[in-house]
Amino acid sequence: MSRFDAITFDFWDTLVRADTAATRLQRRLAIAEVLASHGVPAEHDDIDAAFDEAWKRFDASWGQGAQFTGTHAAETVLDVLGHTEDEQVRIRVIDAYLSAPRTMQLDLTDNLVPTLHRLKDAGLRVGIVCDVGLTPSTVLREYLEGHGVLELFDHWSFSDEVGVYKPDAAIFEHALAGLGGIDPSRAAHIGDLRRTDIAGAKAMGMLALRYRGVTDDDPDHGPEGDVIIDDHAQLPTVLGL
Repeated sequence: MSRFDAITFDFWDTLVRADTAATRLQRRLAIAEVLASHGVPAEHDDIDAAFDEAWKRFDASWGQGAQFTGTHAAETVLDVLGHTEDEQVRIRVIDAYLSAPRTMQLDLTDNLVPTLHRLKDAGLRVGIVCDVGLTPSTVLREYLEGHGVLELFDHWSFSDEVGVYKPDAAIFEHALAGLGGIDPSRAAHIGDLRRTDIAGAKAMGMLALRYRGVTDDDPDHGPEGDVIIDDHAQLPTVLGL
């Protein structure tokens, strides 16, 4: 019998492959259309510069553990572009920024679906612990639902709903409680980032699995995982199933 009762997954580049360039393009086109419809067109280079500033502010906040959501990013874009006075423009730009990623077709990571079924068949509780970045959790759920896998997760802990980022213990505690009050020593967490996923899981006393099937995080960014996973198909064996 496995000593594990549950496993939690990071989202970006662990469950779903991020496509930053395509997401940025969709947002730029959507915002340009909104502004043009109000007679305040902006050059695409100006919108890109505003996006750069929004990302800079997000990255700084994320590193400090301070919440910076997609709404904050959209408001930054409005501020940089100088379109903050018209409330209707503001509402529509924020909506465009948040909803544009819904049109994206993002891929699941390799061998994820059969592995999730294997974990569920073995009786493990399966959850998500995710720093959402600038795309809200409502959209992230839609990605999983579109791939037919949302129902395979028993619980999810998204940073924009919990109110903290990894490696804060509160988001892992939220996940373990939602999965049925699982003891950390009987849970594993898998993710691609050392500073957030690995450091957070280790501090909780969970088995920390670093996933490098999409990206290989810089050793300078934090501790190494207890186990390195290159393919989700390795998970059942690692968990002793």
